[in-house]
Amino acid sequence: MKPELKKVQISLEENREITIETGLLAKQAHGSCVIRMGDTMLLATVVSDTTPKEVDFLPLSVDYREKFAADGRFPGGFLKREGRPSDQEILGMRLVDRVLRPLFPKNYHCETQVMIQLMSHDRSVCPHALIGLAASTALTLSDIPFEGPISEVRVGRIENNFIINPSPEQLEDSDIDLMVGASKDSVIMVEGEMAEISEQEMIDAIKHAHEAIKQQCDAQLELLNQCEPITKREVEEEKKNTEISQKVHDLSYEEIYKIAGQKTTKKERSNLIENTKEKVINSFSEAELEEKEAEINKAFYNTQKEAIRNFILDTKTRLDGRKTDEIRPIWCEVDYLPKTHGSAVFTRGETQSLTTATLGTSLDENRLDTVTQIGSEKFYLHYNFPPFSTGEARMRFSVSRREIGHGNLAQRALKDMIAESNPYTVRVVSEILESNGSSSMATVCAGTLALMDAGIQLKRPVSGIAMGLITDDKHEKYAVLSDILGDEDFLGDMDFKVTGTTKGITACQMDMKVKGLPYNILEEALEQSKEGRLHILNEMLKTMPESRTEPKPHSPKMVTMTVPKDMIGGIIGPGGKIIQQLQSDTNTTITIEEIDNQGKVEILGTSQDLLDNAINEIKALTFTPEVGDIYTGTVRSIMPYGA
Repeated sequence: MKPELKKVQISLEENREITIETGLLAKQAHGSCVIRMGDTMLLATVVSDTTPKEVDFLPLSVDYREKFAADGRFPGGFLKREGRPSDQEILGMRLVDRVLRPLFPKNYHCETQVMIQLMSHDRSVCPHALIGLAASTALTLSDIPFEGPISEVRVGRIENNFIINPSPEQLEDSDIDLMVGASKDSVIMVEGEMAEISEQEMIDAIKHAHEAIKQQCDAQLELLNQCEPITKREVEEEKKNTEISQKVHDLSYEEIYKIAGQKTTKKERSNLIENTKEKVINSFSEAELEEKEAEINKAFYNTQKEAIRNFILDTKTRLDGRKTDEIRPIWCEVDYLPKTHGSAVFTRGETQSLTTATLGTSLDENRLDTVTQIGSEKFYLHYNFPPFSTGEARMRFSVSRREIGHGNLAQRALKDMIAESNPYTVRVVSEILESNGSSSMATVCAGTLALMDAGIQLKRPVSGIAMGLITDDKHEKYAVLSDILGDEDFLGDMDFKVTGTTKGITACQMDMKVKGLPYNILEEALEQSKEGRLHILNEMLKTMPESRTEPKPHSPKMVTMTVPKDMIGGIIGPGGKIIQQLQSDTNTTITIEEIDNQGKVEILGTSQDLLDNAINEIKALTFTPEVGDIYTGTVRSIMPYGA
């Protein structure tokens, strides 16, 4: 007998609808639902262990997968099975994780797994806009103690009109592509790219998205009411030994407060705090340490957090002695690596990126063949974060989700600022050599300089800044921090990264750790970020005010030309014999593709003379005599049809 289906519909503009339903699939999961928009369908499930783990964090994993069958396709490659997640899937996981994680009770330590699968794909619907709604609905319908519901929407803007969950075709005409995650009363996450919009326009987009999210949160509660009553699990209150907490506080608070005011480096501050912690631990007996060591460590961390936050709120002074809106010292250098096509070092305080730019042909484009993306990228950026950048020694395996997320943010910040006339495929790689606060924004700055050093023409150079926030419970007392340190990110309430040009914002990423942040504080943070990133941009341009007029002597030069479609075969020759010989003789790379019923020829080489030879050979191969013109040549033979 088919089980009873419960469902709720959410109306969007342009007569579009989202349906959320439960009761039919995956009933042994602790919570499950199906989300549908158009012919796109997502299945979300959540399961959480009943036994807490002996850890001091939430062991939450979010997994999002796109099935090729959803699009009626086979996986590419030799093994016809989905393998490791694509970058797009990983970015989807991060979008959901960052919104859900702050909304679990602090003392909930049960292993929790959220799994979302794209089961049917409608190419006019972006599934990333629905995965947050799917995850939250599954949690809301479960007995897991989740302080939701939340949802995520994608917002675009065409001709000054905002659109919720635009189609891929609409996004091509949109000057905003913004993902917003929020509960009914608080924005938690923002990430996206923009066509140099103003700070106020970005606030307007977030507010428009939040209104749609409130409607989706109500729909989840309506669906919950249709189901049988669910009793949420009880979470044990955090065990607090007030005697131990008070002792740790009394022994360390004042000393940490003083350390916060000593204008220290990251290493100096870490050593001073570690010495203070050692004194605290030595004040306890061996028996107390054996029984209560974890609690003592936690009490020390809470005291450290309280002391540093209070110091910043009381004095409006930072851990390294800066004012709240002050940027750390910056130095830059271009052309640092002699054999790369473009390179730059960008150092801001104790954060450093060494970034390279490499130029290539269409053969070097980043091919995309996922369920939701088919095509290629002519510009792409990779970000590497080795452990030595933070003074750590640990094993490295595959590229981390964090590296993929930070690289994607920097790529979105820069990609639309490359001039349309650029003929090259460009790969930018950022190696983080030091990290103490926003290496992704250092990547944007170093990436801009490396592109300019490589001779890539930019519409306008881009810089980036990371903003932080420390506030009290009622948001009456707060400090907005420009160019945050790692400690300020870790102990603070907001991490807000903004990139842009002198004209406006090109990309952003925001994560909130507090509920109910007023929009006026967000607006203040954005305005302060503008001053900061323009200051950083000014410092960058002192090193390199504009792009090189042409690539370096050892860098490849590219010439593009068009030939008649019926001449393509003549250039390639039988079995590719002619084009291969031409590439060998001229030491060039030649690619040909058919575009708009013409042949587009790309010729890449380092020697201008050999490049000219290749051009002349192709012109000769595609030469067409015109009636009435006189040509000089040697007659080899006379045939019935002519000489």
